[in-house]
Amino acid sequence: MRWKTLFVALGLLLTTAAQASEQPELKISVGDWPPYLSSDLQHNGVIAHLISDVLADEGYRVSFQFLPWPRAYSAAAAGRFDATAVWMHKDEREADFLFSAPLLDEQFVFFHLKSLPFGWQRFDDLTGMKLGGGLKYSYGPPFDAFLAEGKVKMERVSSDQQNFEKLLKERVVLYPQEINVGYAALRSHFSAADQALITHHPKPLLVNRSYLMLPKSLASSPALLERFNKRLQAYRDSGRYQRYFDDLQQGKYNQPPPVVNVSQ
Repeated sequence: MRWKTLFVALGLLLTTAAQASEQPELKISVGDWPPYLSSDLQHNGVIAHLISDVLADEGYRVSFQFLPWPRAYSAAAAGRFDATAVWMHKDEREADFLFSAPLLDEQFVFFHLKSLPFGWQRFDDLTGMKLGGGLKYSYGPPFDAFLAEGKVKMERVSSDQQNFEKLLKERVVLYPQEINVGYAALRSHFSAADQALITHHPKPLLVNRSYLMLPKSLASSPALLERFNKRLQAYRDSGRYQRYFDDLQQGKYNQPPPVVNVSQ
């Protein structure tokens, strides 16, 4: 009986593997943006998990390739990937891509030291302050235009860790970042004592939506986009969409993916 059970289990495993190999593969370029997208997280992060499941229900298997953001964009625009994630909408991107229905609602806030009494209602309230920022990063057209006026100075570096280090050393007084991304970076790179020194202002700098983008250079994109959007809406209607973000808040994506030991 034990051997029979083993053979049945092995047969099911082989059948499942065969079915998976028969599914068409979609390759998606992504940037590193924990907790939403990261090769160091379970399921490559909550957004990667959501995209994978939506497309799996449409009969596809998905592979993600993590690249610097500019390369993720340009390679997908050239048709070397079936899609790229996730991006805010900008008119100039419509030349290269079709946009999905919204995948993620983001909330950008100003992080600052708790010791700094800080409040703001208008951008002009920030005049004279020194801000941290990300390289080639957009904070939405209104704030980008304000930065261009030169009323504040933004020192841009390549990582959240660098920006928070500068904040702790008081080399900048504010750091605008998406709220979950900011706190994920603090948990990953800083001691509990340092984390306790930093807070955020509750007034959002930007409430934004991000999207999966499918290249116009691929003839398959319009039909794939229609299927993706329909399935994503079904997730929203059933409540399944929200469960991914409930799991994010409960820390279920924090552990790294399991290591597979391969015998030599």
